[in-house]
Amino acid sequence: MADDAPTHPMQFPPDHPLTERVRRICMAYPEAAEVQAHGRCTFRAGKRQFAIVGVAHEELGAVEFIPDDLERPVLLERDDVFVPPYEGAYGWLAIRVQADAGDWELLTELIDTSYRRVALQRQLRALDGSDA
Repeated sequence: MADDAPTHPMQFPPDHPLTERVRRICMAYPEAAEVQAHGRCTFRAGKRQFAIVGVAHEELGAVEFIPDDLERPVLLERDDVFVPPYEGAYGWLAIRVQADAGDWELLTELIDTSYRRVALQRQLRALDGSDA
């Protein structure tokens, strides 16, 4: 049906290079899932989001994440980090990146922290478990 068409155009669809690069990071986590929501690709630990590709109503390349409370003030001093609309009210931040540019080492660390903020204990045990 035509009424089922998405009301939110996807700036960073599943096959966008930025989405693909974020997916490679996020889907390595235990029980990670990718879900399209509100016109964006989101990554979840169970039912809880830990990363979102793109920022609502913005075309800029950015990834949203949940920062560590102690790191938040330092992150906000960076020129490439900002409080996104909507999720920002719930403590989320966003970092500007492109598929081929930006601080991807930092983003990988931020996604790890974000996952750990929402993951279930069994997911954290799987993540940190030994090979024994």
